[in-house]
Amino acid sequence: MIKHSSLLLCFIFATVSYAQKSSENVFETTRDSIKKRQFIKHLGNGYLPTKYFNFDLRYLIKYNQYEGIRSGLGGITNDQFSEKYRITGYSVYGFRDHTFKYSIGGGFRVAEKTNTWVNFSYTDDLQETGSTKFLTDGRFFQFFEPRLLNIDLFHKLVTKAINIEHEFNPKLLTEAQFAVSNINPTYDYGYVLDNNIVNSFHLSTANVSLQWNPFSKFEVSENKLKETKKGYPQFTLQYTKSFKDVFKSDFNFSKLDFRTVYKIGSKNNGLSEITLVSGITNGNTPLTHLYHAYPNNINKETVMQRFSVAGLNSFETMYFNEFFSDKFTTVQLKHYIKPFNISEHYKPQVVLITRYALGDIKQPELHQNITFGSLKKGYTESGFEINKLLFGFGLSFTYRYGGYHLPELSDNIAFKFTFNVSL
Repeated sequence: MIKHSSLLLCFIFATVSYAQKSSENVFETTRDSIKKRQFIKHLGNGYLPTKYFNFDLRYLIKYNQYEGIRSGLGGITNDQFSEKYRITGYSVYGFRDHTFKYSIGGGFRVAEKTNTWVNFSYTDDLQETGSTKFLTDGRFFQFFEPRLLNIDLFHKLVTKAINIEHEFNPKLLTEAQFAVSNINPTYDYGYVLDNNIVNSFHLSTANVSLQWNPFSKFEVSENKLKETKKGYPQFTLQYTKSFKDVFKSDFNFSKLDFRTVYKIGSKNNGLSEITLVSGITNGNTPLTHLYHAYPNNINKETVMQRFSVAGLNSFETMYFNEFFSDKFTTVQLKHYIKPFNISEHYKPQVVLITRYALGDIKQPELHQNITFGSLKKGYTESGFEINKLLFGFGLSFTYRYGGYHLPELSDNIAFKFTFNVSL
């Protein structure tokens, strides 16, 4: 009896030990799996995580027509460093203009419940002339940003800024900023201001931006509220005011910008996407702060000489610096046809595209040493993409027609390749 009891105890002990080791192995596997998912998520957001600092992959290498190759390092401290304070910055070098650019900043959280942060920054860099950035735009990262390759019109920007981030609720985000900037165009440009021609200038601006995603869904994960489903439509509104004579500011103007995005369906079963962007300025507004409608066509003679990379939301047949407006609206319609299920890993997809832009400018004569048109006739282009043909690469064909159709047929055609990779 004692012998059988001993054997039974040994069996129970062995079983418990095995179960304990198995549970430990499952726990380790689960923990490693979570770490792997978190690591891939960081990479998908453009970061290479380390213990206290996440390196920003956006600054590793890029290319544009002014700087040539642009390369450097940047990043931001993570929650392991501090959940209440953060430090951010980057430094890059342009191999064609032989100039370093950099930014340094930091922030501190003042309210955890509303995720309210106060941030400070000093930036010495370039910015594309005619571009508009919404303060509340979430982090957007691509391994390859195609439109950057073709941009040639930049202005130098030295900016000191303070901004406040605040969440009224998870579906309504706000950000406000006050900035003082010195601006110097890299091209020959002058603005007629008070009967004088200004070639470089100072700006003191205040921005307020709102992002409203009323149909998105959220849930608490790891003690943090995270978006589990992107709902549409989404709305973004931003107001900018430049104050003359405040910190030696030269211009007095205002801007109001709006964007909405609506998606129906899914990319795997057929998706329709509508994007509307609109903006208007009032007052003395230099070219740097007008609208260019996101062109992406190089000014070269033949179709093949203009062969480059198609952007995501840009006008592929519109030439760079062809149009500038002080008020404009663009509408883009995309329909993703259900992918061709050729094999498990080879699924090309056709996307049908139509884009329309309408705009105008009141006093183009105030802008010296540069020639451009308006968009008051309405600009239209349509075409298609065949994506993911080989290693994420595809092809794009777009045709320009309507009010700004050009006499030479080939000048209305844009033939490019696409690149789509996501984690």
